[in-house]
Amino acid sequence: MDAKKKLTASLIYAVSVAVIGSLQFGYNTGVINAPEKIIRGFFNRTLSERTGQAVSSELLTSLWSLSVAIFSVGGMIGSFSVSLFVNRFGRRNSMLMVNVLAFAGGTLMAFSKMAKAVEMLIIGRFVIGVFCGLCTGFVPMYISEVSPTSVRGAFGTLNQLGIVVGILVAQIFGLEGVMGTEALWPLLLGFTMLPAVLQCVGLLFCPESPRFLLINKMEEEKAQAVLQKLRGTQDVTQDIEEMKEESAKMSQEKKATVPELFRSPNYRQAIIIAIMLQLSQQLSGINAVFYYSTGIFAKAGINQPVYATIGAGVVNTVFTVVSLFLIERAGRRTLHLVGLGGMAVCAAIMTVALALKNIVEWIKYISIVATLGFVAFFEIGPGPIPWFIVAELFSQGPRPAAMAVAGGSNWTSNFLVGMLFPYAEKLCGSYVFLIFLVFLVIFFIFTFFKVPETKGRTFEDISRGFEGRAEASASSSVEKNPMVELNSI
Repeated sequence: MDAKKKLTASLIYAVSVAVIGSLQFGYNTGVINAPEKIIRGFFNRTLSERTGQAVSSELLTSLWSLSVAIFSVGGMIGSFSVSLFVNRFGRRNSMLMVNVLAFAGGTLMAFSKMAKAVEMLIIGRFVIGVFCGLCTGFVPMYISEVSPTSVRGAFGTLNQLGIVVGILVAQIFGLEGVMGTEALWPLLLGFTMLPAVLQCVGLLFCPESPRFLLINKMEEEKAQAVLQKLRGTQDVTQDIEEMKEESAKMSQEKKATVPELFRSPNYRQAIIIAIMLQLSQQLSGINAVFYYSTGIFAKAGINQPVYATIGAGVVNTVFTVVSLFLIERAGRRTLHLVGLGGMAVCAAIMTVALALKNIVEWIKYISIVATLGFVAFFEIGPGPIPWFIVAELFSQGPRPAAMAVAGGSNWTSNFLVGMLFPYAEKLCGSYVFLIFLVFLVIFFIFTFFKVPETKGRTFEDISRGFEGRAEASASSSVEKNPMVELNSI
């Protein structure tokens, strides 16, 4: 096998351990859904005992919404803090350090019932949100920097696979027959500490990112040794030379702060694309489906909606694996377009099915099929691609700041969808998914005209495309090279 495509045990191990952070994000996103009634009951009992008065349904709803939404608030703060850690402590050490937040958040949630403290559960959700926000920056960055160019997209998709497996595990553990009970729900929320232990132990045997070692720390010998181990070959000259080029270019540039990303024409085009891709993930409506999936299936007339939700989680996982095998063949841009287009069609079908559910008996099954199709198309493109393509669009210098901005955009839109979807559903009823349909069409058009293909290209080659070095040949190659089109943003 070509050394550039060789998959070594060291590489697979490093990526697998990093992906535990993604699994944590998925688990903590999905874990709050199933035990909703039980946790509401805990809020009611605890506050009634504390005040000696009945708790209003409005207060219970507000506390529940806060418990869901505070996770995203923590995620926003965590994602904006990514660059503070990775440039100072490195990629691997940052992942190792922040697991202390997973232990703190898990402990608060696990002991909230015993302490009869609603506040502990809400603060625990916030702390675990900060941890997950940091993970959404650390994991894709680390994976992209240790992976060979030829499999960078496929390995980047593993980040999303970790997320969807985490969601599925949370849904299964949340069943009444497992941990979704009055006695075990604190264990369900505190379970997040176990993967944190596994990752802490695993990271001790993982290498630091070779790009960080050479470009940021100027430790060429260490970077070379790590690359030789990851690539399974002694000849890593090409990788080293590419990093040296990037390092020389980085030393001539201004420090890539967040404001500089928007001021500099070299970065502005890429950061706009990065933000739009993150928005295309969250404003597609996927979190509306997962946060409120049980309710959607119940309204569709399904007697056991929780199992239908788990079915959606299985579809989620299966099609992420499909994307894993397609990403290096079809390319990022093509899969993103297919995903957005398919989701738009499914959103239209879901709208019609929900509108006619009281008129046509069999239409409820169409609603379920459309929902599962919506989830499948999401995992073909908009699910995995925005996370790792941000790392591909930027060179080593601006990458941490770009990951922070992109992650912050993702978490902010996640928060807004989580907070506003119930009100939108109340206002629009069966037509609520038309809102997401409009967004999907907008993002499809943007992707078609503005997003470049990054498959098989080095970081330096991609960043060079944004600097307008191809302007001389723009008139002859604009049809063939979508990267050139970026200069007109």
